[in-house]
Amino acid sequence: MSETEMSVEKHVFEADVARLLHLMVHSVYSDKNVFLRELISNAADACEKLRYEAIVSPELLAGDTTPGIRLTLDEENNRLVVEDNGIGMSRDELVEALGTIARSGTRAFMERIEAAQGKEGAQLIGQFGVGFYSAFMVADNVDVVSRRAGSDHAWVWSSDGKGSYTVAAADLADAPARGTRITLHLMEDAKTYTSRWTVERIVKDQSGHVPVPISIVEKPGAEPVAVGDGTALWTKQKSEISKEDYADFYRGVSGQYDDPALTVHFRAEGRHEYTALAFVPGSKPFDLFDQDRKGRMKLYVKRVFITDEAELLPRYLRFVRGLVDTSDLPLNVSREMIQESPLLSSIRKGLTNRVLTAIEKLAESDRETFDTIWENFGSVLKEGIYEDFERRAQLIALSRFRTTTSEDGHRSLADYVKDMKEGQSAIYYLTGDNLAQLKASPQLEGFRARGIEVLLLTDPVDSFWVTSAPDFEGKPMKSITQGSADLGSIAKPEGSTDSTPETSQAVTDFVAFAKETLGEAVSEVRTSDRLTESAVCLVAPEHGPDRQLEKMLQGAGRLDGAAKPILEINPGHALIAAIAACPADDSAFRTDAVQLLLDQARVLDGDKPQDPRAFAERLSRVFNRALKV
Repeated sequence: MSETEMSVEKHVFEADVARLLHLMVHSVYSDKNVFLRELISNAADACEKLRYEAIVSPELLAGDTTPGIRLTLDEENNRLVVEDNGIGMSRDELVEALGTIARSGTRAFMERIEAAQGKEGAQLIGQFGVGFYSAFMVADNVDVVSRRAGSDHAWVWSSDGKGSYTVAAADLADAPARGTRITLHLMEDAKTYTSRWTVERIVKDQSGHVPVPISIVEKPGAEPVAVGDGTALWTKQKSEISKEDYADFYRGVSGQYDDPALTVHFRAEGRHEYTALAFVPGSKPFDLFDQDRKGRMKLYVKRVFITDEAELLPRYLRFVRGLVDTSDLPLNVSREMIQESPLLSSIRKGLTNRVLTAIEKLAESDRETFDTIWENFGSVLKEGIYEDFERRAQLIALSRFRTTTSEDGHRSLADYVKDMKEGQSAIYYLTGDNLAQLKASPQLEGFRARGIEVLLLTDPVDSFWVTSAPDFEGKPMKSITQGSADLGSIAKPEGSTDSTPETSQAVTDFVAFAKETLGEAVSEVRTSDRLTESAVCLVAPEHGPDRQLEKMLQGAGRLDGAAKPILEINPGHALIAAIAACPADDSAFRTDAVQLLLDQARVLDGDKPQDPRAFAERLSRVFNRALKV
């Protein structure tokens, strides 16, 4: 019996397809829009298959050598039509491809042509044969009319996706000359897929770079409008792409309107092959510090968008925009959930290294552009020092800092170490909330007097990475608000008139009195070699977090109680000398003075008096005493 003589046949889906279809519609895909991506992917496969078969049998093209995918919108009848002029399917192929789950034939076809064409088969997209069924997420009935290239017969496959399907001969007058036409009878809540704006946006977002041109027909009988030309920028040679081309593509893939500050475009070859096109934005994205913000690198497989949630870069490079396209990444059944694989790990490692290396080279070749990148994203890049042990040394060397000598610019740690003072053994830093406050910090005074450069760190992550970076070129990191300053071994600049005064016995006695008076409020009271202008300051004990990190941990509920600070007193300050000279029997005044000095140190440290009412009362008593003198 010939194919045309066969009547309409009704079949039951194999592999318990009704249950599997329910899973596809309700569980496998989280975004209904992917149905269009899947149908376009299948159409692109069909066109690619025809191209390869036509190498041996050119008559299959029948004079139509231009592949294409056409989307026809029919709002009046609530239908969406996806049509291609690819290889098409015979009756048996329709039953095999659409009647049995996970047997689309693509894998078998790939094995067959790879044997003859080498890696040519890598251009084929589909691997699972289940993407077609995602159409039932938006359609309550699907008709597929297909005519295989070179055949005089066409066939129509129909199903409501509820357990069975029919196959019958199609009228050639109503069938494509070659290829497949899929008509989706849309559900009531899926009418938006007859909107040109909606469909065009989905195509450009998810399938704009498949290797087959795509056009949209806004309504039956209208002229087709091209929405995808079948080319992908990242597949071209860099020499063929202009700066303007890169900028236009960046704006499309990033959703921003600026120009990229840095473009990284490369093809990795060898054991794992993939192409990457990444951009460092020219301005700071508004959601850069959003805790829930994910990366903005898109993953493509054979030029078909898969997801933008794959971890292609570490979190500290989350500002980078772009894509990676590979042909052999293992995917699970939905294409949305990506399996961990050696290839994915290789892509992540290779892409991260390339981006960081490109930024390093920029620091040497274009300081102005590098400074812009650092100003925008330095605070995020420094997260990598804390998180990425493998690249910690590279990231520390790449980092730039404001310092007490940098004025409005930035300095690297290599610059810092090169200019270290004789006798200096550590890299000193000060952390805080803002630059102006840090520059006014009393803890800086002794270092400034000796011309010692201090890093001024104002980003929240700074308090964490400095504890993870034990040294740079053998020089340890040391907070100037923690432990002793140890400035005695570092000489003051030549010609300096400042000298360290000897501590009088009266001041020594007053320091002892302050320790006794403050008791458990502090861990120690001592004279300071870091103060030259202020009377007092607070520092943290030698071990444990420094003052700023301690505040942050307390604020985040990560620290039950703060360590008792050390109160340092400047023995050469006129106020300290005057208080120390007061009669020892005036204990009430001396006690008030000690408590006020502690509160003053707290205020200088960015805090407030521990007991505001007691502070006001002490201040009032001191004023009254001064007025009586």
